[in-house]
Amino acid sequence: MSSRERVLARVRAAVAGAPDPEIPRGYRGPGALPADGAVDLFAERVRDYRAVVRVLPESEAAEQVARSLAERRAGRVVVPGGFPRALLTAPDVQWVTDDPPLTAAALDAVDGVVTTCAVAVAETGTIVLDAGPGQGRRALTLVPDYHLCLVRAGQIAPGVPDALARLDPVRPQTWISGPSATSDIELNRVEGVHGPRTLEVLILT
Repeated sequence: MSSRERVLARVRAAVAGAPDPEIPRGYRGPGALPADGAVDLFAERVRDYRAVVRVLPESEAAEQVARSLAERRAGRVVVPGGFPRALLTAPDVQWVTDDPPLTAAALDAVDGVVTTCAVAVAETGTIVLDAGPGQGRRALTLVPDYHLCLVRAGQIAPGVPDALARLDPVRPQTWISGPSATSDIELNRVEGVHGPRTLEVLILT
């Protein structure tokens, strides 16, 4: 008998005959938070993460995408399959597709990526991608240094349980709360270690 088996045997002997404890399951579910003000709260929380946030009518989305990319001097930008082509009007941008899949080196050489999202969470300022249309595979938003994400107001859920209720659990999910950042033991913040250093979010109303 191994040490592990001996330890487990002693644990089982010690709890033999003990009643099963009652575990409270009063978790907060969908609908616990009000939907009113979700857009403003989401914008506030995303700004807290040092991301760039702009709230604008959906009719101005194409113009703002072009303006944002021009401000970044982004000349080569990855666009996932299924992204709305009507929004790709920036005249000086070379749109790079991921078909065939780009290598990590190729993704590192582009100036940024534009995507949509699956859902967003107002309470936490989180964007969720699930590789659906306009989002692409996970590497597209982890390797480039700049991520421009479009979030429609109707995609913003008040809380995490509300967001989970809208997601398909079998799809791959990437949860993004601000630009990539980490801190060492002295709390020195370092950005861009495991994702883009700059996250820009356009909230389309």
